[in-house]
Amino acid sequence: MSMHYFANPARFTRLAGRIQPWAGGLAALLLLVGLYLALVEVPADYQQGDTVRIMFVHVPSAWMAMFCYMFLAGASAVGLIWKHPLADLAAKASAPIGAGFTFLALVTGSIWGKPMWGTWWVWDARLTSVLILFFLYLGYMALWQAIEDSQKAGKAAAVLALVGAVNVPIIKFSVDWWNTLHQPASVLRMDGPAIHSSMLWPLLIMALAFKAYFVALLLTRMRMELNLRRIRALRLAERTS
Repeated sequence: MSMHYFANPARFTRLAGRIQPWAGGLAALLLLVGLYLALVEVPADYQQGDTVRIMFVHVPSAWMAMFCYMFLAGASAVGLIWKHPLADLAAKASAPIGAGFTFLALVTGSIWGKPMWGTWWVWDARLTSVLILFFLYLGYMALWQAIEDSQKAGKAAAVLALVGAVNVPIIKFSVDWWNTLHQPASVLRMDGPAIHSSMLWPLLIMALAFKAYFVALLLTRMRMELNLRRIRALRLAERTS
């Protein structure tokens, strides 16, 4: 099925209306299960104690911060190259969600870092590149607000999104390329996860919960934006009639 099949806003809205409640329900269920396992069932770490439980929010948030930006950049590329009418809309709708996940990753990382490193913040490669990612999200959203013409705003924001995409691999490999306080990857490794299964499964469940939440919220925001565009079109037609 071609991606242009969903270029029709009415067709997309119908499909989104079917998927959205299932995604929302799945997100709520997985979040409840994940939080129960993380807060009740998972044993305290022998070094970090109960502080390690922050990981179950921090790590999925960091994963989603990068995933949302790659989604944003991908949708922006589709909008620029293939002129898909809903691509810019999807990118625009995903930006606040990604910014929220990035902010959550920064805040929980700071809370986790205080007892582990003795400071709330260090200017190492991982933390600095994630902060840059947060500013890229803010810059992307600011461009949409600053330019009144939606087509020009979409193109300008798309260019920024594609240029900023270079920061995502920097975030991912910063702990390998530079000497940082941040621990190296312990889940997404070529030789397999380095954490115990008692912590791995709750972490993966939380990651799936965040992913389902992203889908539900993205579809909600896209449907709202389509409705706003219809209202603006109707108002413009009334003025010109």
